[in-house]
Amino acid sequence: MPTKSAKEESQQPPPTVRKCGTMQVHERLLRTVPGYREARDTSENHALRAAALPFAGRTGCTKIPVVVHVVYKTAEQNISDAQIKSQIDILTADYRKKNADIGAVPTAFASLATDVRVEFELAKVDPSGNPTSGITRTATTATSFSDDDAVKSAATGGADPWPSDKYLNIWVCQLGGGLLGYAQFPGGPAATDGVVILQSAFGNTGTAAAPFNLGRSATHEVGHWLNLRHIWGDDGTGCSGSDFVADTPNQGGPNFGTPAFPHVTCGNGPNGDMFMNYMDYVDDAAMMMFSAGQVTRMQATLDGLRSAIGSAIPCGAKPIPKETVKEQPKDPPKEIVKEHPKDPPKEIVKEHPKDPPKEVAKELPKDPPKEFAKDPPKDPPKEIAKDLPKDPPKETVKEHPKELAKDHPKDLLKEIIKEHPKELHKDLAKDPAFDPKSLISDLPPKSVFDPPKSFMEPPDLPFGGGSFPFVLATGAGAGAGAASGRQQTSAVANAYLQLLGHYARLYAAGQLDASGIAAWQEAASAYQRIIGGS
Repeated sequence: MPTKSAKEESQQPPPTVRKCGTMQVHERLLRTVPGYREARDTSENHALRAAALPFAGRTGCTKIPVVVHVVYKTAEQNISDAQIKSQIDILTADYRKKNADIGAVPTAFASLATDVRVEFELAKVDPSGNPTSGITRTATTATSFSDDDAVKSAATGGADPWPSDKYLNIWVCQLGGGLLGYAQFPGGPAATDGVVILQSAFGNTGTAAAPFNLGRSATHEVGHWLNLRHIWGDDGTGCSGSDFVADTPNQGGPNFGTPAFPHVTCGNGPNGDMFMNYMDYVDDAAMMMFSAGQVTRMQATLDGLRSAIGSAIPCGAKPIPKETVKEQPKDPPKEIVKEHPKDPPKEIVKEHPKDPPKEVAKELPKDPPKEFAKDPPKDPPKEIAKDLPKDPPKETVKEHPKELAKDHPKDLLKEIIKEHPKELHKDLAKDPAFDPKSLISDLPPKSVFDPPKSFMEPPDLPFGGGSFPFVLATGAGAGAGAASGRQQTSAVANAYLQLLGHYARLYAAGQLDASGIAAWQEAASAYQRIIGGS
């Protein structure tokens, strides 16, 4: 709502001391909005769990779409697209630890400066699915706004928000009372969720005025939006407050201007206050980092109450600052051509063998089946060659259970009895329901017949990985587990038959290298041991 006349407001110089209205908004919502206190409890509990027992949340980075609502009365307040874009670039640089002044963090705190893994971009699609610039412009009759959220509604002279679960809403306007901005913590009403920034403290060009002309007011307020508290704990100038972050030293109130390091308060020497943190009250030029504990807290928010917003992206892409663009040669194509060979195709040919297929052939044994015969049991390749049809997955189901039952039940029974205690031997002999054929009656699950992950890797086997996907039950409880052990033996034996057939087909197609052949040999040995051959 209006706070001063237009004439009075136009005569007011830009603020020279940082003032944030977030805690006043928080206290008002606690008093007036049902459910807000409970939502804040949920958010804080989630953050505390994340800090105490770090867990795997979002991996990579998160890109958050932003809509900037410019609410203006004068032409000067109707800031340019360029000023808005400069602020979005600053947010991404600060939250990715790519800010140009990161090197100015004192050595004592440098190891704590951390990449938040959050990036920002102006929205490209509006709530109706139409293309957008991510900027709205609203003329108002209000001379200035306060922290009462009037700027967030068309009904009170501002602009309505876009859905807050999909967009970060930022209102840029003329604020009164010396305010640079304010934000709403997670858990507040959707209709007022977002950040408000003074137009002369937004971005680093246009109307941006020193000492708040580097875009750090928005960095500070978005920190609140992601659940960060002021670094001194909002207890005035005492030493009893807390920002609920372990690696930010306790300090006696906010710092202003550009303090000299170290600035010791609350017995926090020798390093003193972390005044260069974005959540203190120093000038834009003096703040330049988030701590690791603050990043954990923000990431917990993105896994909690703000889990619906943003999209996952790789963290590898680096923002290109304007300074970098200036340093590039005026005519990059010519420079690039100079650095490359005149005839790249010839250079490439030189580095590769003339006849790659022959080189590959040299590395493979001339007669893999003979090599294969050295290590596995006496005659597995022949048996496989005879029994495996051209299309094992379908045919094997029909043919192999009978053959296995005919040739192996006795040996398989002996092998199982050998590895179990005497009591199990007795139990098997007494059990009228025991049928050796049941050891090989079950087929492996469908996953065994699925295509392999790659030509050089066998398909997934049931009951785990490795040469032996399971171990027969022994010791206590072995009798109770015997039946399931027999079923597993049957399934694994059939699984290895499928695997051996898979390797045989790959070899016939010329797609096995030396390591693939070694894996084939290992699988054959494992199969023979499972069915009692050695």
